[in-house]
Amino acid sequence: MTSAHSRVSFSGIKPSGEVHLGNYIGAVKQWVTFQENMKPGDVLIFPIVDLHAITVPFEPLELRERLVDLVCWLMASGLDPKKVIMFVQSENPDHPYLAWLFNCITPMGWLERMTQYKDKARVQGQRVSVGLFDYPSLMAADILLYDTHDVPVGEDQKQHVELARNIAERFNRLYGQTFQVPNVVLKQEGARLMSLQDPTKKMSKSDEDKAGCILLKDDADTIRQKIKRAVTDSGNEIHAGKDKPALTNLMVIYSEFSGKSLQEIEALYQGKGYNEFKLDLAEIVVEGFAPVQEKYRALKKDQAAVGRALSDGLKNARAISSEKIKQVQKAMGLEK
Repeated sequence: MTSAHSRVSFSGIKPSGEVHLGNYIGAVKQWVTFQENMKPGDVLIFPIVDLHAITVPFEPLELRERLVDLVCWLMASGLDPKKVIMFVQSENPDHPYLAWLFNCITPMGWLERMTQYKDKARVQGQRVSVGLFDYPSLMAADILLYDTHDVPVGEDQKQHVELARNIAERFNRLYGQTFQVPNVVLKQEGARLMSLQDPTKKMSKSDEDKAGCILLKDDADTIRQKIKRAVTDSGNEIHAGKDKPALTNLMVIYSEFSGKSLQEIEALYQGKGYNEFKLDLAEIVVEGFAPVQEKYRALKKDQAAVGRALSDGLKNARAISSEKIKQVQKAMGLEK
């Protein structure tokens, strides 16, 4: 249960594909940092948002396999089920229930303005699902159910969190103070890691050029090859800047794994070239992934532990969300 003195952080992740370096740097590492820095009474909630994953075509068996796989990667990366509340979104009915209530007070124009929906609708046309259109309303319910203070997200999700803020404020005006209005917490460096083959595109497992994306499951030789093949900019000087987007992307990866600032990396490689930098970067990533991959393999062999973690997380999540639903029902005249 949360209290008046708790500070709640919330961020979900979709089981929509294999976990890659962009996920790891842009989200998972940030969540682990939140976990390590939390104060007594703080609550960290990290659901696997499978209801969001099914707003686009999917294979049922593959979805479940990816869900379990994702939980193993999260735990292997340092998220501790004893410290955070980790659960499967679809197993908590309070999420879609609150989303429907939000649908009834949210103007369609608010959802029509969502950039991600407009981009996907432009491609899919009449095939675009109602679920995809309504995705931000469900995301608002995910966040607001837990009186969330902080939502760590990448730039691409900022607009959705701002919508959640608008919905919370509208509900509070209509029915009285009920929801905490959440803050957007943006991670600047690394929050939007780019493709190793095209620094103008976000790193994605769906990229046609598989060399552009490093997967957490990639073995050492594969990682070395992908970094060796990564595109670089003209010149051979190691420095970060808008004139070197490809190299800056690689330097951000180096920074995330080494703990060194971009300026420190520039100083370290003064007078050195791309080849030496790439060789060192590959070894840093390989060494950084090694303990995570080892823990992942152990968890895959201990599915009972994974199941217990999700079951305990669901119990704790529902203890919080069910109380919020009672408040909402009372405010809207829906209480029994």
